[in-house]
Amino acid sequence: MFENREEAGRQLALEIEKQIRYRDFVIAAILRGGIVLGRIIADYFKVPLAPLVIRKLGAPNEKELAIGALGPKNTIYWDEGLIKRLCVDKEYKSSIVKEKSYEHKKLEDIINRQRKVLDFTNKKVIVVDDGVATGTTVICAQMFLKKQKAKPIILATPVIAKDTFSIINKYFDKVVALEIAPNFYAVGQFYKDFPQVEDYQVLKILRH
Repeated sequence: MFENREEAGRQLALEIEKQIRYRDFVIAAILRGGIVLGRIIADYFKVPLAPLVIRKLGAPNEKELAIGALGPKNTIYWDEGLIKRLCVDKEYKSSIVKEKSYEHKKLEDIINRQRKVLDFTNKKVIVVDDGVATGTTVICAQMFLKKQKAKPIILATPVIAKDTFSIINKYFDKVVALEIAPNFYAVGQFYKDFPQVEDYQVLKILRH
């Protein structure tokens, strides 16, 4: 168990140092929780930090269960297997995308007013998040970065669900994880202190 996101970020930086031979990469941190770790890792390696706004698309009547994710430039990933099992119809998918698109644009606009948007073309990118449960958000991030011609695209996270790990490997050139957990219920179970990260905290971290 990690004390908090800061400790997890420090441990993850050391693991990246062991596993990744090059140092000319960019850290793409998934908001909001991933930005805390991303800042620590970017500072450790003295590399650029880029925030990635990815919004989870929740299932009907169970918003915390992700059936997909929405990323920059209208990048959308759907977990088609889960959608089929839950019998989610097209009308619901359309409505949740519309709802989350508003949230996504609002947060992106706030961030883009604070800093220049990074060009990922031909960049080596490490995607960072504070934990990976179903993998929908990080897969969406990978899809966006692939469209931007980033290569290689690596995932780094303190903890990932064992079932997800086997699926994720086909999307990323490499996965760096401190723990592959067989019993994964929520990211917060692996942290002693796991507060919600607010928008003002994200902006403070990015101004650092």
